[in-house]
Amino acid sequence: MELRQLRTFEAVLRHGTVTDAADALGLAPSSVSEQVRALERSLGVALFVRRPGGMVPTEAGERLRGWARRLLGDADAARRDVLAVPAAVRLGALETIAARYVPGVVARLAAERPGLDVVLSSSVSRTALLDGIVGGTLDAALLLDTGAALGALGYPVPTGALEHVDVEPVPLVLVAAPGHRHAGRGALSPTDLRGERLLVNVPGCSFRYAGERLFGDVVDRVEAGGVPVVRSWAAEGLGLALLPEFAVADDLAAGTLVRLELDVPPLALRLVFRSGAETDDDLRALLYAVVAPRTL
Repeated sequence: MELRQLRTFEAVLRHGTVTDAADALGLAPSSVSEQVRALERSLGVALFVRRPGGMVPTEAGERLRGWARRLLGDADAARRDVLAVPAAVRLGALETIAARYVPGVVARLAAERPGLDVVLSSSVSRTALLDGIVGGTLDAALLLDTGAALGALGYPVPTGALEHVDVEPVPLVLVAAPGHRHAGRGALSPTDLRGERLLVNVPGCSFRYAGERLFGDVVDRVEAGGVPVVRSWAAEGLGLALLPEFAVADDLAAGTLVRLELDVPPLALRLVFRSGAETDDDLRALLYAVVAPRTL
């Protein structure tokens, strides 16, 4: 087995078609097909079932998946060591939570593994983060979700073996401008807010998904923008806002926003990584640094 064949094999697994794998690798589709066939000849087994809609791994192909990742990871680690490239883990995070949670992760990782750097990629796109993990450009990512399964919040999950661990709950609060008709009313239910305007970010936002799960079609939605814009519009009385408690704590303390007494399920801060990647020493250190607050 050659490393280039394993890289091509993993690209076909990841993208599902020879054409898409070739585009990702910068190769001709014929080169990708030949490398896969050469790998199959060297092993004496078929690794894929060729179908009109794409390439589906056989049982042998699924068994090779984990080995390919480990072998390619070892090769990359050897290259970094020989070239004296500092060890690093590539962590992605949603911009909303990067400033809140990542500094503590970096500090704990520095204490546990001096010399292991964190390369942070923050993004407003959850899809970009998940594709980065599947594609191998990220080792792990912090995002928001709910439930037991990845994507239970409502967002699409890319094809690829992904695992996750929940770090801690992220409380959400429903806020409004002072003087709102429901301020100080006591416990509310979603139906009490029928016809209210809920300020939301673009489709795909975690808090928008949470609002859709909580309210359904009870409220009218007004697209405002990111968290700072939604918070400001809510303070001006332009609508209600469902936001993480940490994002509005100063406004609540200052009285520029008030909390409405609605029972809102929290979201989960979730670390996502590729299946089998936890065998890597650097990623294990990252996992420890991320989950340390809930285990100590």
